[in-house]
Amino acid sequence: MRVRVARLETDALIPTRAYEADAGLDLYSAHDARIEPGERASIGTGIAVSIPAGHAGLVLPRSGLAARHGIALVNAPGLIDAGYRGELRVLLLNTDRAEEFEIRRGDRIAQLVIVALPEVELEEAEELEVAERGTRGFGSSG
Repeated sequence: MRVRVARLETDALIPTRAYEADAGLDLYSAHDARIEPGERASIGTGIAVSIPAGHAGLVLPRSGLAARHGIALVNAPGLIDAGYRGELRVLLLNTDRAEEFEIRRGDRIAQLVIVALPEVELEEAEELEVAERGTRGFGSSG
């Protein structure tokens, strides 16, 4: 599958894979930024993508940023619909309580994964079939 990518800024970096078999494509910051402890920021990538119909893009956090600096994605995963053509922006959150986080243009800030979507047709029902889990929710499995 080919996904078209447009640079919205001349020096924006096109997403890349660190290793050939990686599922995620690294997204890069288009600007310098600083995120203070407990703050969040919308970081532009300087690119737009054309995701094929029947697919979606998921913006996921980078585990190294989370482990080393406490950087998370506010809306993980971020969803990019096939019809969206605007700039990819990443909503980062600095969960560290003491240290600010510095981002430099060209830093890897998130990952983009393209997934195929099944065609789904919703059917209203009076009741649903019984399942082992039933209505038990958060924390119900221990």
